[in-house]
Amino acid sequence: MLRIYKRIRQTLTHSLLAVAATSPMVLAQGLGNSPYSAQGVGELYSPGNITNMGMGDVGISNSNPFYLNLQNPALLARRTRFTVFEVGLVGQSKTISQNISNDLKSQSNFAGNLGYLALSFPANSRWNISLSLKPYTYVNYNIQRVEAVPGTPYYAEYNYTGKGGLNKATFANGFRVTKNIYLGAEASFLFGNITNSSDARAIVSTSDIRVTHLNRANYSDIVAKVGAAWRPKLNDTWTLNFGATYDPKIRIKATQTDIYQKTSLSGQAIATPDTLRLNSNAQATLPQQMHFGASIERGNTLLFGVDVGFQKWSEYRTADNKAGNLVDAMTAAAGLEYTPKPTSNRYRDLITYRAGFQYNNLPYVAANGVQLRDINGSLGISVPLGAYYVNHVTLSIAAGQRGVLSGTQIKEQYVRFGLGFSLNDLWFRKSVID
Repeated sequence: MLRIYKRIRQTLTHSLLAVAATSPMVLAQGLGNSPYSAQGVGELYSPGNITNMGMGDVGISNSNPFYLNLQNPALLARRTRFTVFEVGLVGQSKTISQNISNDLKSQSNFAGNLGYLALSFPANSRWNISLSLKPYTYVNYNIQRVEAVPGTPYYAEYNYTGKGGLNKATFANGFRVTKNIYLGAEASFLFGNITNSSDARAIVSTSDIRVTHLNRANYSDIVAKVGAAWRPKLNDTWTLNFGATYDPKIRIKATQTDIYQKTSLSGQAIATPDTLRLNSNAQATLPQQMHFGASIERGNTLLFGVDVGFQKWSEYRTADNKAGNLVDAMTAAAGLEYTPKPTSNRYRDLITYRAGFQYNNLPYVAANGVQLRDINGSLGISVPLGAYYVNHVTLSIAAGQRGVLSGTQIKEQYVRFGLGFSLNDLWFRKSVID
């Protein structure tokens, strides 16, 4: 048992060093500037781990004995007697483009973050438990707009910025009910804060007054998910997998603070801030989500799976109980996983390769009324390490685009990187003395 403690400590040390190396502001930046994170509770992180990322985030029906499944709690019960600890790091390079007054403007940025920390262990031969901590959403945008003031020779400048995000600490359980049927449930503590600020001024002189509005919302509440899986065997070689998860619609507790402030252009306060409300109690509504998956596998050698998900973001309500101007979203993905000879003693036969494709209808609508789409492809590889090759390091890459350069619509092109560490060991072993 002490061995896994040492490995956890070493992995955490190496992981934090890797995160710090990507950027001095990495933890504050989420995955970089995203104008669409101004809507709802921000941009959602992928619900899967780094292994799922390499195969289009497919993971509702499929699992692997060497890795955790963070998407369907029922599949925790498919794990072996091993305890597993996982760390995931994510980074993203993105280019944002937009046509403004027939002039193409673009900017590029890179950011990274800790993707997740997760631990799973068996309670008994039919019941597995997992604990995890991961970011759920991030908000990071900085938008400037300049418009002519009607009837005057002057212009008005508007600036909008946002920072923050939500995190999830999750306790999940998976149960094997019969030989091929699995059920699971998880409870998560959702917490975090989001700060949105906007300011405006008429561009007249260097002595202009800037009026700033700051809204800060703190969220903290319990959310839940349930899952199920069925694994009928076709023959001695092939197995079908079916899975489903459901996140119910829920209202989460929040407190809000709203402040108005007049400042000079240098940021010096001109008047006492006007606090409209301070830590006022509120509630936001998160929508229901349903995900379904099917896959076919040949032992631990070959697996092909498809997932589809539906998110009712039209049900979302802000902490002020106002509509969030979001629409229902849909995801569809396909993924492939291949390990040449999982029972071989040759190292190269134990390397796992992955590929995937994903198509998303996002909950965002452009100014021309068109719902945004995100299309991406991914590749991944896992290499075994340590004694008996039960530990793995995984690298996954996904590249895609969302939005197109039509009218004033924003186009985002991105390359996302994921680095995962999976450590397996036996806990709760009884010593036998002869």
